[in-house]
Amino acid sequence: MIPQIKRIHHVAYRCRDAKETVAWYERVMGMRYTTAFAEDKVPSTGEDDPYMHVFLDCGGGNVLAFFELPNQPEMGKDPNTPAWVQHLAFEVEDEAALQAAKAHLEAEGIEVLGPTYHGIFRSIYFFDPNGHRLELACNIGTAEQYAELADLAPVMLEEWSQTKRAPRHAEWLHKDPAIA
Repeated sequence: MIPQIKRIHHVAYRCRDAKETVAWYERVMGMRYTTAFAEDKVPSTGEDDPYMHVFLDCGGGNVLAFFELPNQPEMGKDPNTPAWVQHLAFEVEDEAALQAAKAHLEAEGIEVLGPTYHGIFRSIYFFDPNGHRLELACNIGTAEQYAELADLAPVMLEEWSQTKRAPRHAEWLHKDPAIA
């Protein structure tokens, strides 16, 4: 039977320091630290590998988790994947909230890129203390735009699959009306 997914239970990433990571996500992102698991052996594999696993409430039933693994080699990144690709995106209410978040992040000394226009949302980008890229986004699209994109999605994927070139069916996504 195909699983009937309700929602994402949690998303887990590695961190360098669990205490620093929790403090940063509470102070900078306004998340609430809820739970910690710590074991000397990995329950699923039985491996002897002590860890601290911390969980943060992101709101709306969403949970972000981190593992600190003191006995493993230092964290690394895939050298063949650009830094902009792998990221976590969080939604904020509107453009005013996005601008306020940008001001808050910059006041914390964090370098912020954006806002960037994506047709149906605007977003800002920055990095957490572990080097994970984060995005804050606010939706700005209309019902008609979302419907058009849903209709175009299979056509665009098929074209991409055949050509490996960006399909131009939704070119309007990349033309910010504020920069006319």
